[in-house]
Amino acid sequence: MKIPKISFEEALESVILTEKCTGCAACTITCPLGCLEYIKGKPKLVKECSACGICAVVCPRYDFSLSSVEKLMFGRERKPEEDFGICRRIVIAQASDKNVLRVCQDGGLVTALLTFALKDGIIDGAAMSGVSKDKPFFPVPRLATTPEEVLECGGTRYSYSPNLLAFREGVKDKKKGLAFVGTPCQVRAIRKIQMVPLKKYANPLKLTIGLMCTECFTYEGLMENQIQDRMGINLGDVKKINIKGKILVTTKSGEVKAITLADAKQYTRRSCLLCPDFSSELADISVGGLGLSGWTFTIIRTEWGEELFENAQKKGILRTKPLEQEKKAFDLLVRLSRKKRKTAGSSLLI
Repeated sequence: MKIPKISFEEALESVILTEKCTGCAACTITCPLGCLEYIKGKPKLVKECSACGICAVVCPRYDFSLSSVEKLMFGRERKPEEDFGICRRIVIAQASDKNVLRVCQDGGLVTALLTFALKDGIIDGAAMSGVSKDKPFFPVPRLATTPEEVLECGGTRYSYSPNLLAFREGVKDKKKGLAFVGTPCQVRAIRKIQMVPLKKYANPLKLTIGLMCTECFTYEGLMENQIQDRMGINLGDVKKINIKGKILVTTKSGEVKAITLADAKQYTRRSCLLCPDFSSELADISVGGLGLSGWTFTIIRTEWGEELFENAQKKGILRTKPLEQEKKAFDLLVRLSRKKRKTAGSSLLI
């Protein structure tokens, strides 16, 4: 890919000022001169920019060509009927390890696959989302290098975590094989890094797991304003949050309280409204709940993703059931994929 001679101010300040910035941190980690720092969820220029143009070519919101990335990843562009992107296989999966199922969000597929990949030496680190030690249920990027650390990251936080910062940590630590777990916008940034290619970051990347994502909510809005202040729930008592037609907040005592999606929408991050990708269409493997209880809806997109999944299944790490048993989940996938593209298109016209 040709890198344009363009400065951060020329390329990305408009992205930030118009609230298109996803906060993925791709520009921050790849700036060769350290001109950018990640501050309050956004990149900030802290040194004079050399106009190398790298920040522009890795930004998922600047001059993004879906067809070019699809050709890189899959050797072809999607067909019109492929509503949720190119895939090889769809399965409903669940981890077989009870320890994983105790901490996971749905079926524990991500935790199980990463643990398997670490134990087999396929990867030596995974960039993912963990939980802050200082703020209850606040997501932070974490580089997990052991099965125990992966297990500690189990579950979903519905506020944004810039996991590319953890990926940078793995690169600095000279990890030879890294997995990346992230939202659709973060996966798009990873693929743009590969398109350049920036070999320092592209070469260690061995696996990309994409999370299905309708939107992220601000921590201040959903957690502090809604759950803590309005609902009177101590954030330190929150055990799990899940979305099953509504937001379900489970406390450590076992009590479950619900928030309607309509009430939660007011806390949606503005940039999420511009994202057309629900199912992480450019990942090796995409995962989500889609209304399932105790199982993970799994879209296997690449040959390598399929090989890894099948090896884990053969070794008893995973169990599966046919997609036909969960037709409602498949219909929901199609509906949400179409809705997100439509919403993104409408938002761009505002």
